[in-house]
Amino acid sequence: MTAAKSVKTTMKPAGHAADETDARIAALTGKMLRRKFYAVLSKASPTPEKLKPLLPAHLEYMIGLEKRGVLFASGPLADGGEPPSGAGLTILRAASAREARELAEADPFVSNGLRTFELKEWTVMEGTLGLRVNLSDQSVEVA
Repeated sequence: MTAAKSVKTTMKPAGHAADETDARIAALTGKMLRRKFYAVLSKASPTPEKLKPLLPAHLEYMIGLEKRGVLFASGPLADGGEPPSGAGLTILRAASAREARELAEADPFVSNGLRTFELKEWTVMEGTLGLRVNLSDQSVEVA
């Protein structure tokens, strides 16, 4: 019975524990990036073979977005060691969800009905990006 009383006297009020948790979360996230991007999760409607004729147009479109600074990253998705299924993931630097949707809809795969997509806002909080610039040959490596 005394042990139970001891626990009761050392427990903090529920509000105090929540305040401590909130303070800890604020301390951990205070300096995080909080940069908003938009993730386009695309699903192929047909088989990957049917995407092939439009692949050059799709790649040209994506390279154009990259050169404009709108494309953060993009590429095919696959299930653990399996060949790509025609699905893809694209991360866009767009000013709004509307702009991101318009960019995704303009992809030749989407505009020709070969892919559908789901759009998600993504807030980058933590992570790393390694970049190495070799001045001697002007090459760049991403780590």
